[in-house]
Amino acid sequence: MWIPVNKAWELNERHYGSLQGLDKQETVDKYGKDQVLIWRRSYDIPPPVVDTSSEHHPSNDERYSSHTFDNEFTESLSTTLDRVLPYYDEKIVPDLKSGKTVVVAAHGNSLRALVKHLDGIDESEIAELNIPTGCPLVYQLDDNLQPIPQEGAIAPLQGKYLGDLEAVRARIEGVKNQTK
Repeated sequence: MWIPVNKAWELNERHYGSLQGLDKQETVDKYGKDQVLIWRRSYDIPPPVVDTSSEHHPSNDERYSSHTFDNEFTESLSTTLDRVLPYYDEKIVPDLKSGKTVVVAAHGNSLRALVKHLDGIDESEIAELNIPTGCPLVYQLDDNLQPIPQEGAIAPLQGKYLGDLEAVRARIEGVKNQTK
């Protein structure tokens, strides 16, 4: 079955500044577990910036040639939300309001930013939220696009993961333990 697909850089994973290109274990080895956890999980503390001399600066990627980035660049979850939310409001909300079913396939941190918005999750609580890779999370929204709490939802989310919830919980723990 054919469905329209819209690709949007605004739903990409957050940019980890000068940490781009390092795997999680390399980053822990270089900076220490505690510092890496602060960068990965805090709401508004970004990793060190990357400048335009780095191959990892987004302005050096032709896919982003139509966008302007600061010469020194990095993102926190807060700044990731700053790019995800306008895309949601401008592109996804109109489809939802017209009665369409929308599937959002994105990266963990852009999804964390989106569910922070949908569920009204506090900045301190979002730091502990882990989104498991490849586990569909279904939201039912009311006429005001507010989530309708689903039976079996894993708090603080009001949407429900599809599949075996124990397996989903195990995958959530797997994301949580990636830097241990």
